[in-house]
Amino acid sequence: MWIADAIAAAFRYPTDEARLQWFRIALGLALAVRFLLALGHGGWNRLTPGTYSAFALTRRHGARQARRIARAYKPVLAARPAAALALAAGVLPRLSALLVLAALAYELTYAKSPNTLRFAILMTTTLVLAGNPGTGWPEHRLSTHNTWAQVLAVLVTTDLYWNSAWQKARSPQFRTGLYLAQWVHVYAQVKDRLPSGEHLIPGIVRRHLGDLSQRSIRAWRLVAVTVIALEILLPPALLIEQTRTAAIIAGIALHVGFSGLKPRQLIAFSTVTLASYILFAGA
Repeated sequence: MWIADAIAAAFRYPTDEARLQWFRIALGLALAVRFLLALGHGGWNRLTPGTYSAFALTRRHGARQARRIARAYKPVLAARPAAALALAAGVLPRLSALLVLAALAYELTYAKSPNTLRFAILMTTTLVLAGNPGTGWPEHRLSTHNTWAQVLAVLVTTDLYWNSAWQKARSPQFRTGLYLAQWVHVYAQVKDRLPSGEHLIPGIVRRHLGDLSQRSIRAWRLVAVTVIALEILLPPALLIEQTRTAAIIAGIALHVGFSGLKPRQLIAFSTVTLASYILFAGA
C-alpha cells in the first residue's frame, strides 16, 4: 500500500503530482459554490444590527468584538468567491489557498455548525503545504513534491469518516434509526413551509418511511447501520486498488443521501470529500 511506503520513507516516496492538482481544482470550485450560495436566503444581511444572528454574535464574542466581525462580514462575503475561483484556476495557488483559509477561519466566528467548515480548512491547508499545488491544468509527473500533502489529506479524510462513524455508533438515537425516522417525519410535515431547495427527500421516501411506526424505524435502523459500516470501511477500501471502484460507488451513494438531507449546507462538503478520493491512489 503506497501510503504505508510513503510514511516509512519519510515522505520521500514518489506520487503523481496531478492528483493533488485535480483536488485543488475540485476544492476551489466546491468552495466557490459554497461561498456563492451563502449570499442567498438572507445571507448577505446575516449580521445586520437588530437580527438574531447579530444578537448571537454579540452574546458569543462581546459587543466590541462582534462589531469588528460584523464590519468585515460583507467585504469578506463579496471577496471570497474570487479567491476560491483563483485557487481552482491555479492563479498564485498558495496565496489563493491562504486567502481561502482566511475566509474560512473568519466564518468560524459566527458559524453554528463548524464541523464541515473545519474539514474544508484542513483540506485547504494541505494545498498550502504541497510542494507543487499546480498552476493551471494538472500535469502528470511522479515526484515527492506532493507526497506529504497527499498523505495528510488522506489522513484527514480518514479521520473524518472514522470520527463520524464513532459519533453515530455512540448515539442510540441514530443507531436505532429513530433520528432518521424523526427527521423525515418532521420534514414531511413542514416541507411546504421551508424555502425551496432546503431539503431534497424524495416523495416515495416520505410516503413510505415518513412516519414514526416501528416498521419505519426498523427500516431506518438498517440505513443507520449501513451508514456507520460504510464510514468505517470506505478509507481502507479506497486505498486498496482491488476495492477502490466499489468504494467510490458506495461513497457517491452515501454522499448523495447526505446531501439530500441538507443540500445547501452539504453540497460543497460532499463534493470536497468525494474529490479527496482521487488522493487515495498514489501513482
